[in-house]
Amino acid sequence: MDRRSVSPLTMVGDTRHSPGGRLSALKIPLLPWLGGAVLWGTAMAISAWLGFALLQNIPVTHHDELMILYFAGGSLTWLTVLPLVRLLSYARPPETRFAAALLLLGAGTVAITAFIFAMQYRLFYAQWHAPFGSRIWMFQFVFTSAGAVYQFAVLGIRPLLPIGGPILVAMSLLLARRHR
Repeated sequence: MDRRSVSPLTMVGDTRHSPGGRLSALKIPLLPWLGGAVLWGTAMAISAWLGFALLQNIPVTHHDELMILYFAGGSLTWLTVLPLVRLLSYARPPETRFAAALLLLGAGTVAITAFIFAMQYRLFYAQWHAPFGSRIWMFQFVFTSAGAVYQFAVLGIRPLLPIGGPILVAMSLLLARRHR
């Protein structure tokens, strides 16, 4: 009998449809999870460095800070996105697992790195802003952060694309094969 014609409720021993099955996807061994974060952060820092070199736009004055920014963005992305990828793609076909990993890892890396950039940008401009908690401070916080995210979107994503794109596809394929 074809497995697709059987109701998921009648499949004995199939853990994909058990009540705790999807939540068990969130259980990630600590060492691979942290090792993957270091690996992904390093890959994003190297990708940015090579991207700057390919664009012939290597920043001389803030080179170390930028590499730390891309490393931190990649590492924090891995730590936050990997459980989401596993949760959303649990017991799904490989194509769905690949799409979830590609979308969440790519968008997460850009979003978290942009957030870190915006907070550093905001920290610099805080000396000229109104006192904390005031209405003017809130407007300054929102618009300074939005300006920083826009600036990162225009200038900060380009170095990631030449090398980071193929790394993202390779990692998504690896995650699609590993998380079943």
